[in-house]
Amino acid sequence: MGAQWKAKGKELAANARGRVFGKLSKDIMLAARSGADPAANSRLRLLVEQARKASMPKDTLDRAIKKGAGLTGETVNFEHVIYEGFAPHQVPLMVECLTDNVNRTAPEMRVLFRKGQLGTSGSVAWDFDHLGMIEAEPAVPGADPEMAAIEAGAQDLEPGDEDGTTLFLTDPTDLDLVNRALPAQGFTVLSAKLGYKPKNPVNPANLSAEQLEEVEAFLAAIDANDDVQNVYVGLAAER
Repeated sequence: MGAQWKAKGKELAANARGRVFGKLSKDIMLAARSGADPAANSRLRLLVEQARKASMPKDTLDRAIKKGAGLTGETVNFEHVIYEGFAPHQVPLMVECLTDNVNRTAPEMRVLFRKGQLGTSGSVAWDFDHLGMIEAEPAVPGADPEMAAIEAGAQDLEPGDEDGTTLFLTDPTDLDLVNRALPAQGFTVLSAKLGYKPKNPVNPANLSAEQLEEVEAFLAAIDANDDVQNVYVGLAAER
């Protein structure tokens, strides 16, 4: 759970596909401001690959690229905003938002953080590393994650939440380079992006079952907000 919190539950999963497409569309529109050609825009290329792997309809993908690049006559004014603070029981988190109206998002975040604590800029960021995060799975039998990390230039790696997946961690500037190098090392990239990893995650064993439920409910409410793109939580993965 430390790298990025993921929603749990059947009801959440039922709406996950639409939410994934919505979040990807925002990211794609923002990246396309720097050019509509993925070959010349590394950030857009990563997102296009991610969208295809998520089975985003081609029309939806093309529309997002054209809208972001200003080819449809529409204006895209998304602003990237990060909110820092604590979930219940002093669990730190970073909330990444893409919003077209900060005056709407800010008060909504204040309301959502009432059961936790909304901090000021920098109050929590010091306890997180800003890294490139690449989730990948073996494409060939016997592919060695550690050797792949070394050969591709990743800084570190950790087992993913799902069987067989690995999270490769990179310097932010090396994200695209490592992403393109991993397939040659026998791995299929599932997603690649910049994110935040906690330096000192809270051990779930130090929280009661009831306290963990309170943290999960808080995170689910944050994630359900339409302006929220990613939620990074300082809570160690349960083993």
